[in-house]
Amino acid sequence: MFHRLMSRALRAAVVAAAFAAVGAHAQQVLRVTAIPDESPTELARKAAPLVKYLESKLGMKVEYTPVTDYAAAVETLVTRKIDLAWFGGFTFVQANIRSGGQVIPLVQREEDQKFRSVFVTADPAVRSLADIKGRDFSFGSQSSTSGHLMPRSFLMQAGIEPDRDFRRVAYSGAHDATVAAVAAGKVAAGALNISVWEKLVADKKVDTERVRVFYTTPAYYDYNWTVHAQMPAALREKLKAAFLALSRDSAEGREVLELQRATRFVPTSPDNYKGIEAAARAAGLI
Repeated sequence: MFHRLMSRALRAAVVAAAFAAVGAHAQQVLRVTAIPDESPTELARKAAPLVKYLESKLGMKVEYTPVTDYAAAVETLVTRKIDLAWFGGFTFVQANIRSGGQVIPLVQREEDQKFRSVFVTADPAVRSLADIKGRDFSFGSQSSTSGHLMPRSFLMQAGIEPDRDFRRVAYSGAHDATVAAVAAGKVAAGALNISVWEKLVADKKVDTERVRVFYTTPAYYDYNWTVHAQMPAALREKLKAAFLALSRDSAEGREVLELQRATRFVPTSPDNYKGIEAAARAAGLI
């Protein structure tokens, strides 16, 4: 009798576990977010084809969830409320420190190996970095690599301390917002990433007769797609392979890559962002 009861209990436990596993599998979702370095509508437009592509490659539901600011993007990955995040180099560094080294950069665009920022102005008198001393200046988000950290770093290398040498330092929150502030005359100059600038020019969303680039920074590593270290290794590798497989030879791949402003994706590693961390420490930002 005892053995029969134990046998029934064991069978019930196995069945319950099987149903639980099926339920868990059916509900499995890859949650994705991105730092809000552009307008919410532009970020959603860029995310849609990528979400569809990843769903086809992973065989699971993929959901894009916007966040309000850069800090939220870091926190949601560190606390595992999302699974995959599009970070700038500086936000990766922040997440890496915040998590105690528990985040892994999977891939970056080929362009991110030699990324640059541009300084723009609508003031005819501004021709060099020295010309913006004593004027109002705008960065993007305080946590932006290409809209704040690296422009600040290159300014300091040029002997300009922003908080001392500018009349006012503003933070627009996003690259396109920085251009809008310059175009409207709210600031004499601003810094943003070269990719967004080129896209605004290509889409004729900026009057280049009025707003122009007067300085382009040296190259540095920037954006990447990052996951939490606790993501199962098999899923992590499958996700990485999906990004590396993107090609402009197919209509689907071309659409995703064009919206991501990428030639292709390549593997990356934490070592690529040590220069960003050093710049952040030198600027007193971490």
